[in-house]
Amino acid sequence: MNRTVDIAPSILAANFSCLGDEIQAAERGGAAILHVDVMDGHFVPNITVGLPVVKSLARFTKLPIDAHLMISEPGIYATQFVDAGARMVSVHVETDPNLHRTLTAIRGAGARPGVVLNPATPLSAIEEALQFVDYVLVMSVNPGFGGQKFIPQTLGKVKRLRRLIEERQLNVRIEIDGGVDRNNIETVVEAGAEIIVAGSAVFGTGDAENAVKELRNATIQWV
Repeated sequence: MNRTVDIAPSILAANFSCLGDEIQAAERGGAAILHVDVMDGHFVPNITVGLPVVKSLARFTKLPIDAHLMISEPGIYATQFVDAGARMVSVHVETDPNLHRTLTAIRGAGARPGVVLNPATPLSAIEEALQFVDYVLVMSVNPGFGGQKFIPQTLGKVKRLRRLIEERQLNVRIEIDGGVDRNNIETVVEAGAEIIVAGSAVFGTGDAENAVKELRNATIQWV
């Protein structure tokens, strides 16, 4: 079945001393979304960027910003990221006890809401939330650090999620994040993923423009 497959470079792997140039190179390569990992040092053992960076990026790029909130109490901050310019905001089911409230607030603020699953979190944790989201982000590494190896068992989760979405006839996309590169992207897309987050596979190559082109070309048969 034909579907849209988007490449979403993650700035976590970019060179921040020339971030603007890196993003422009990814844009020239055909990137469709800019993925921003927000980590607070509590939910995950790392600290990255926050609202000021998202606000600056929103003024700089025309790509829709996908803010992945790996933070404690995302319900407090989710709409602030929309106000800062994020057009997609995803929150982890593992850290938000009021998930419905947060997701509806994101949509109400004008952005697309998403829910995120860690590798060991079962699909059953989000079944009741599916009707309230535009996308599900399936983590294929444990969140917190870039450059990790893809967890193969994730493919089965993506396939099961694709079947569940189709059975319920929902307009929900599947995003995947962690260890996806030129060697496994075809398998990942075949399993059902539509938004491919790529960090090291883009910005770790030294040629972000060509890296994005290669990833896009590898998925051409599904477009």
